[in-house]
Amino acid sequence: MPNKRNTVYDCTILSLSRHHTERQGNLTVVENGITIPFDTKRVYYLYDVPGGISRGGHAHHVQHQLIVAASGSFSVTLDDGCVKRSFLLNHPYQGLLVTPGIWNTLEDFSSGAVCMVLASDFYDESDYIREYDEFIALKKGNNKCE
Repeated sequence: MPNKRNTVYDCTILSLSRHHTERQGNLTVVENGITIPFDTKRVYYLYDVPGGISRGGHAHHVQHQLIVAASGSFSVTLDDGCVKRSFLLNHPYQGLLVTPGIWNTLEDFSSGAVCMVLASDFYDESDYIREYDEFIALKKGNNKCE
């Protein structure tokens, strides 16, 4: 059962630590429970996404995610069943924290974009809500849309 009380306002851009020198490039660090409010159990990344293609299009019952544009840019639209919010990710030192029970869609990938996702749990198909109608039915009655 998804966390029905989370809203898109529980999801936010996190600034990740950025260390740099003029001649040696940049380094960003993500630490479990310090930089992000969960322990990472899985990391995956999307790349070579053709123009016009959307990714995501699902929600999770319990999994938290941090979505990072490791290279290039793309937009993420979050939906809690009442409100939608869109974020442009285009800095590798920022990540979008997505809480459970939020539908997410990734679109508008730039050429060469790399989307890295840090997830709070291992892959578990039963954690996914893949049908939007099912998502809305699960949220209905628990969100008070105004």
